[in-house]
Amino acid sequence: MSQPVRYSADVEKVEPGEGDTIRQLREQFKLIQDTTSKDYDHAVRAVHAKAHGIAKGRLTVKDDLPPELAQGIFAQAGSFDAVLRISTNAGDILDDDIGLPRGLALKVMGVEGERLPGSEDETSQDFIMVNGPVFSAPDASAFLKNLKLLAKTTDRGMGAKKVLSTLLHATNTALTAVGVESPTIQQLGGAPQVHPLGETYYSQTPYRFGDYIARWQLVPVSPELTGFTKEVVDTAGRPDALREEVRRGLVEGGGTWELRVQLNTNLDAMPIEDPTKPWDEKESPFRTVAMLAVPAQISWEHGESDRLDNTLSFNIWRGVAAHQPLGGINRARNDTYRQSTSYRRGFNGCPMHEPQSIAELESAG
Repeated sequence: MSQPVRYSADVEKVEPGEGDTIRQLREQFKLIQDTTSKDYDHAVRAVHAKAHGIAKGRLTVKDDLPPELAQGIFAQAGSFDAVLRISTNAGDILDDDIGLPRGLALKVMGVEGERLPGSEDETSQDFIMVNGPVFSAPDASAFLKNLKLLAKTTDRGMGAKKVLSTLLHATNTALTAVGVESPTIQQLGGAPQVHPLGETYYSQTPYRFGDYIARWQLVPVSPELTGFTKEVVDTAGRPDALREEVRRGLVEGGGTWELRVQLNTNLDAMPIEDPTKPWDEKESPFRTVAMLAVPAQISWEHGESDRLDNTLSFNIWRGVAAHQPLGGINRARNDTYRQSTSYRRGFNGCPMHEPQSIAELESAG
């Protein structure tokens, strides 16, 4: 196995005009939230607005990790309270028969270490992942173009979106059959209706990993979860089908995932600034650093879960400096995600206190 690249600040290359692009991204996030807040009389997230399940568990760092994996919050064995949120990527709350990529956000609580700017008073490490290995845009400018398209389709008729989703799903199926993946088509409604609990989730973008650089992966490994892999959910006539299926799956058995990292071994072949490029898993395979165990539980209860979802926020820039987000897409997500959270807090008049344990989370919910 090749030696991992050591992290240094110069692995990032800030493009001219990036600040203006981020300003425009913030405008698009606000446009989406202005639209949905008017519709619902309640502010939701600018992306990944609809939750399909919230579950509590424990993340346990593996014993005796080799030095290159014993980094940051994984430097020594230990166990942390954690909460995960399963979602789809749209900024509006849609019926589940519109096919969208699945998202999984993970909050690990009570971690120690020097904090990232803006999260100095917090003790969580947040991970945000999607069920695809690469991001849909190579840089912040392309991300802005995609977001403008999503903003234009926010608040369009549900019926039109369902028709479009059917057409895009057929297109995506045809492309997949010849070995072509289109994250953009999937983002717009052409994603397959896979079961969220059986999916593998990826950070897509790179992060500092202590002395090194890595991407994250969360993989279902227990039979209770792997039994859902490749399962197609029947969403016809079921606007909340995914909530129902996630709830059924977690009530019956809970599940276990492995949190894995893929170390960067070649900055040319594994670029920091272009997350549309996959990193070769033969050159650098994903390796397990921790186990996430979620006991059997109810993952969605109308009323209680809605209140809990309102109090939660996830941000890749909430964490320790040893796991700093890297690259232009991640730099663009810093202010925009904070703005989305601030918008929800202000519009809803709901305090959003960052929890330090499951017990504190439950009392807030």
